[in-house]
Amino acid sequence: MQQRQRIKQYILRNFLFSNDDNAIGDHDSLVRGAILDSTGIYELIMFIEEEFKFTIAPEEMTPDNFDTLEVMDAFITRKLAG
Repeated sequence: MQQRQRIKQYILRNFLFSNDDNAIGDHDSLVRGAILDSTGIYELIMFIEEEFKFTIAPEEMTPDNFDTLEVMDAFITRKLAG
C-alpha cells in the first residue's frame, strides 16, 4: 500500500471512525476541517515515525508538514530520501 493511502487509512480509522475513502481528499485541511487537533497531530506523528521508521524533529512538527494528505506524503518522501 502506498504511503499516502496508509496515512489516509490510519486517519479514517482513528479520527473519522470510517472506512469511506471519500471522507477526506488529498487536499482537505485536516486542521481547519477539525479532523486533527494538536493531540491528533501528535498521535499521527507517532504513527508516521513507527510506520515509516524515522524520527521527526520538533521543528518539523508543524501544520505545514501535516495539514493535508498531500503535504504529509511529500514530507515523508523527503524524509525517506535522506
